[in-house]
Amino acid sequence: MAQTSETFGQKLWRSIWIGLIGGVISGFVKIGWEGLMPPRTPLRDLTNPPQHLMQQMGIPYKVTHAYFVYSGNHVQFVSLILHFGFSIVFAILYCLIAEYWLKVTFLQGTVYGFVIWILFHIILLPALGTVPGPWDQPFEEHLSEFLGHLLWAWTFEICRHDFKAREKHLVVD
Repeated sequence: MAQTSETFGQKLWRSIWIGLIGGVISGFVKIGWEGLMPPRTPLRDLTNPPQHLMQQMGIPYKVTHAYFVYSGNHVQFVSLILHFGFSIVFAILYCLIAEYWLKVTFLQGTVYGFVIWILFHIILLPALGTVPGPWDQPFEEHLSEFLGHLLWAWTFEICRHDFKAREKHLVVD
C-alpha cells in the first residue's frame, strides 16, 4: 500500500486547528491552576507581567488595565487576550514541531512546558525588566509557574494526541 505524504500546508493547517483548540483549553486550565496556586502576591499582581510588558511596549495603563464587571468582579480582558494568545501561539508551535520532531512530546509535552517556563519566566521577562530576576522572585511564584507550565503543556498534548489518534481511527475511549 502506497503511503501518501502530506504537504507542509496540510500539516500547518492541522497544527493551527489542533493548537487553537488545545491552546484555548490549556489557557483555561492555566487560569484555573493560578486560582489554586496564585503565582504572585496581590500587591505584585496589581500590574501583572502581561500588563507590565504591554506598558513597556508603550500601551497605556487605561488599556492594559481595561476591565468589565462580571458578578461583581473586575475581569481584566486585555490581560486575558494576551494570556490566551500566548497559549494558542505556543500550542500551535508545539503541534507543528510535533509533526516533524516527535521528541518534542517527550513526557507528554511537559518538557516543552518546562522549556517555555525557563525561556520566559527565568530568562526573557527578567532580562526585559518585566519581572524581577529569578533570585528575587519568591519560591511560591517559581513553584506555581513551573507546575502551571507543565500542566498547561500537558493539556494541549492531550488534545493533540487525541486528535491524531482519531485521525488514524484508533479507539481512544
